[in-house]
Amino acid sequence: MSKDGLSIRFSLVAAVITTLGVGGCSTTDIPTLPSATPQSSLTKNINDYKYLIGPGDTLNIFVWGNPEISGNFIVRPDGMISTSLVDDLPASGRTPTDLARSLEARLSEYVRDPIVTVMVSGFVGPYSEQVRVIGEASQPRAINYRQNMTLLDVMVEVGGLTEFADGNDARLIRVVGGQQKQFGLKMGDLVRDGDIQANVDILPGDIIIIPEAWF
Repeated sequence: MSKDGLSIRFSLVAAVITTLGVGGCSTTDIPTLPSATPQSSLTKNINDYKYLIGPGDTLNIFVWGNPEISGNFIVRPDGMISTSLVDDLPASGRTPTDLARSLEARLSEYVRDPIVTVMVSGFVGPYSEQVRVIGEASQPRAINYRQNMTLLDVMVEVGGLTEFADGNDARLIRVVGGQQKQFGLKMGDLVRDGDIQANVDILPGDIIIIPEAWF
């Protein structure tokens, strides 16, 4: 990871700690995000998001005409994979197509004109792409980002809010132009009142913080 990437990650961690320390503060002065874009209007951007392989992903690597060197391979925690003929090939952070082309280049030393297909199962994705939910969610955890994901999709994944959550004081931390920014969320209105206007689009790497209500 580059120094800039590390700086952004450390800044995000610092922001999370700071925000949790003032969990009961109002989000009045924090900007809000626009409501989620209707799914039908997002079809023009269908090719904008490309899935990136991450540690823990299971890759089905098929080499046409060579079943003996095909198979399922798990991406190691260091982001590498090792196949029957190729050792320590970087996989994390790459698209399946990009990885397939690299495998073809390496396998050409042993196989004439190899044609490789890479398919992903057991999706995990790289850490930089995961959406993290912390605080008063029923099941706070990191979620693999999916194209066109919204806040409502995230809440379904984490089982909604706890009874002690202050959903309308929740925050979203996002890196915009290399800088971290905070946005207010109205999760209580969305989850408990069904206010669809409170639903917002989620991006890879977003961090959602749900504080406990102050009684």
